[in-house]
Amino acid sequence: MIDLPLNQNISGWLSQHPQPAAFPALTTALDADWIVIGAGYAGLAFARRLAANNPALKIVILEAGTAWDNASARNSGFIIGLPHNIGSSTAELEKAHAWRKLLQAGIQHLENVVDAFQIRCGWEVAGKYHCQVASGQEKILQAYCTSLDQMEEPYQLLDNAALQERLGTSFYHKAIFTPDTILVNPALLMAGLAESLPENVSLYYHSPALAIDYDRHATVYTPAGMVRAPKVMLATNALSNALLPGIRRQAAMATFASLTPPLTEQQLARLPSMASWGLTPVNAIAGATLRFTADRRFLFRQHVIPALRGGVSARQTQKAAQLHRQLFHRIYPQLADVPFSHCWSGTISVTRNGAPQWGKINKFLYTAGGCNGAGISKQTIAGELLADYVCEKDNPLLADMQALGKANWLPPSPVLNIAINSALQKERWLGRKER
Repeated sequence: MIDLPLNQNISGWLSQHPQPAAFPALTTALDADWIVIGAGYAGLAFARRLAANNPALKIVILEAGTAWDNASARNSGFIIGLPHNIGSSTAELEKAHAWRKLLQAGIQHLENVVDAFQIRCGWEVAGKYHCQVASGQEKILQAYCTSLDQMEEPYQLLDNAALQERLGTSFYHKAIFTPDTILVNPALLMAGLAESLPENVSLYYHSPALAIDYDRHATVYTPAGMVRAPKVMLATNALSNALLPGIRRQAAMATFASLTPPLTEQQLARLPSMASWGLTPVNAIAGATLRFTADRRFLFRQHVIPALRGGVSARQTQKAAQLHRQLFHRIYPQLADVPFSHCWSGTISVTRNGAPQWGKINKFLYTAGGCNGAGISKQTIAGELLADYVCEKDNPLLADMQALGKANWLPPSPVLNIAINSALQKERWLGRKER
């Protein structure tokens, strides 16, 4: 059984913009040199780099939906160049130096493409506030400060009064501000990346990969077509395990975001004068990610649930929207009249030990997944480096990618379901004061 993404909701990122250009569905049989399954950050970066490494290659990308509405386009739009803790752990900080080089290389790749093709995605170097609500989370912030000091990265440690002046709320006890995070509209970024692919790359929308047969070549079947090629790059993150037979190292989780309409002048008057900003919580499971956008909207992301088959129901979306309204009005009681116009979901891939699933799977198949959140820069560089790896092209960052280790094996359901729910409950309890 193939697991496909199914979100019974509509992303709000394009609500103030025209719908991007569409690509056709695959309706014929094709031969290619490479098949890329998934038009997210990893898939598009892999195809772009592979095409540049060898312009004679014929590369076909299959996308189950569209690039501007897949999981990559539904995230919060933070392009992060520094590792930061996930949940209440500091797994990424243990390999901080390798992560920093990789993340910043991912940013550079994206910036080069955005500049070269004039992609209008709201690219802004705005920095990031990493915030705690309760005083009991001091150890997590201190660990982050220590790591930043070791990397000689600039940051500011801000107290409640400073945060109230910058963010317009007294909800947060303390925060670390790092200046280099880029904020974007991820749907517009994904649309631009898809529309600027090299000529030897063909992209097909609404063409999910339903099965792969292996003989002398790999044959990938879609609902109305098929592609045959000697090599396949799987860029679906945790979806679908059915395309990775016998390998279970990633699990799909759903996160939810809500977006307000642009604030009125009256509503803005209740806030300090603010430029656009982004905020992440010390506990990614219990806490809320917020953005105040350049077009005067609040983005609010909070609530994580298992989505092992990729589907999110309308009922689950409604529950998330209710939770968002309650917490948003706790953070901004002066904006009680501000509604959310959209609430939507997107899936992320998590691994047991925080390491990615990256590299060669068998003689036909390669993959780049297991992003564990903050995936824009991560998956971009993972895809780009995988292209250099398969082309045997020397790149010093390959050693840093391989130094991250390999994702650990995960048990099958129902043991996996029980383990994930237990882990989520633990993180929610640990972060109970952050809500």
